[in-house]
This record gives sequence, C-alpha cells and structure tokens, in this order.
Amino acid sequence: MLLCQERRLTFKSLKNPPCFQKTLRLYVFNTYANQGQTDPDKKSTEAPSWSLKIIGRILEDGKDPVLAGKVHKSYPKFSSFFKKVTIYLDASLYPDNHVILWESARSPALHEGFEVKRKGDKESTVRIRLEMNYMPERFKLSPALAEVLGIEVDTRPRILAAIWHYVKSKKLQNYEDNSFFACDPPLQKVFGVEKMKFVMVSHKITQHLTPLQPIHLEHRIKLSGNCPVGSNCYDVLVDVPFPLGREKSAFLANMEKNKDIDACDEVICAAIKKINEHCRRRAFFLGFSQSPAEFINALIAFQSKDLKLFAGDASHNAEKERRSEFYNQPWVEDAVIRYLNRKSMGGDSLGST
Repeated sequence: MLLCQERRLTFKSLKNPPCFQKTLRLYVFNTYANQGQTDPDKKSTEAPSWSLKIIGRILEDGKDPVLAGKVHKSYPKFSSFFKKVTIYLDASLYPDNHVILWESARSPALHEGFEVKRKGDKESTVRIRLEMNYMPERFKLSPALAEVLGIEVDTRPRILAAIWHYVKSKKLQNYEDNSFFACDPPLQKVFGVEKMKFVMVSHKITQHLTPLQPIHLEHRIKLSGNCPVGSNCYDVLVDVPFPLGREKSAFLANMEKNKDIDACDEVICAAIKKINEHCRRRAFFLGFSQSPAEFINALIAFQSKDLKLFAGDASHNAEKERRSEFYNQPWVEDAVIRYLNRKSMGGDSLGST
C-alpha cells in the first residue's frame, strides 16, 4: 500500500513539478523575398512575399544563451508559455484573412515559435496580442488589497496564504472562535466589515482580483534594407519547472521492474482477502461450537428479520424506534455490518441513492 502511495505521489510531482521564475525574451522580426527588381536581366518567377516571426528564449544570468555562446539548457517550448496568440494584419491589404488565431487548447503540439507568411510588396503594421498561460492563473490585485499585502500580481492560493500570514502577524485571530478574525483598518477597506470568517475570504477577494491583461505588441513589416528586419525585443516573467529530466528518466526506466512489484501486490491482496475470509469462518464455527442451540436460534432470528425486510413485511413499531434503547439491542451491530457489507459489494438496493 505504501509503495502504491509513493508511486502516485511521484507521478503527481512529475506531472506538476515545482516552478521558479525566469525571464523570457521575445523577438519579433520579419524577413522578405523577391521584393523589388535589383537586376533587370534576372526576372524571378516567384511572387514577392514576407514572413513574420515570433520566437523567444529563456535568459541565463540576464543574457540570451545563444547570443552569449552558452550551453542552451532544456526548457519548455516557446508556445507552452502562451494560452492564445492573435495576429492582426492590415485589413485593407489582406481582407480575407487578416486575423490569425492560435490557441493552445486547439493545438496541443508545442512549437519553438510562430511564423506567418504572406504574399505582398507593400509595407504595413502588424498588431500582436499575447495571452500568457500561467499555471495556476495569475491575477492583478486591487489597489486596496495590494497595499495590505505588498504584492501586485500573484496566484489565488498565494494571495490567500498572504492574507493568512497578515492576520497571523497582526494577531487578529479571534481566540474565542477560531473561525473568525478581526479586520484592522487596512482590511476593513478591503472587506468592509469589522470581523469575518476565514472561509469567506476566498469569496470576498474575488472582487479584488482581475485577470492579467494580454500583452500587445506592434511590428512594422519592412520590405527593404537589412534582412531580417526588426531589432525590438520584449522581456516577460514566466514560470519554468525545475529540471526533472534526469529523475524522470530514471523513474521511467524502472517502470519495467515495477511490473514485478505490481504482481507481488496482487498476490498480497489476494492473500489478505483469504485471511479475512478464514477469520470470518472461524468466528462463525467458534460461535456454533460454544453454544449450538443459542447460535442457531439467533441466526434464524436474524435471517427471519432480513427476509421480512426484503419482502416488505417487516413490522415497524414507531414508538420503539424513537427511543435509543431500540438501537442498543444485540442484533443492531450485526445488522449494520451486514448492511454495510451488502452496500460495499453493490448488492443492496434498499436505501441506496
């Protein structure tokens, strides 16, 4: 049992590893081809075109590892940091498909960047809307709550923990009733009451939390000069999981050995079931051997009540059933055990919901 529990915890930690904050540097630029006729003797058969590219890399010590010539560490792919990416082209130049939308929910495959290709020989401005994929979701705090906690953006669990830490540090707990805490003047500005239950904090702070606004960028598509075009970069804080590649690989490599452990677990469970069954049989025969007549009479009485109950003929005495002495009778414990056993095996249709 302990082994199965440890295995479940390991799978959970691999699925949701702890994270730390890193800086993601976004690069937005464009390339172009067949723009203008530089050599009149050479005529290109391909139409003029351009490509918009959005890529990003996690910084190491404040520097791009590729530009700094450092070894690039293994991080999640670029698209995993975004929930939705929308690119708006010039509607006058591209009226049919001037809005390009990418959603992580519809495209489970991860990418190292985004690229949009179009034919054309006219310069234009492209607007880019990026919605970050924070797990768990981050919120912006209201000015009143931010003043109390000293944070502006964070996740809901961390905000709740910060409120609890504030209450504890200010000694605002109600020691007569631990479910309440007093609100000092800063908290009264947030909640509007002098005291409040802890269970209501999660509901009350909802009005003080707003989803983070998307990131809006603009890029001018230029079709002349140096290629690629665009030297702007943007830094964004993202959550990066701790590198668990080595531990994960070692764990997955041992999965074949775990098959033998699973087989042993099944054998142990079967042996435990047999032991419990033999214990019940021993108790049955031991009771019969000690007083056969009384045992048989009690067994017949129990079975008779069960038969009446299943047949719907059991007579109920409402007055007796209202009194606690009725439920202290010797047969009640056995009847409850029988009922629970039938219910756990799915064989009890009476009283089931």
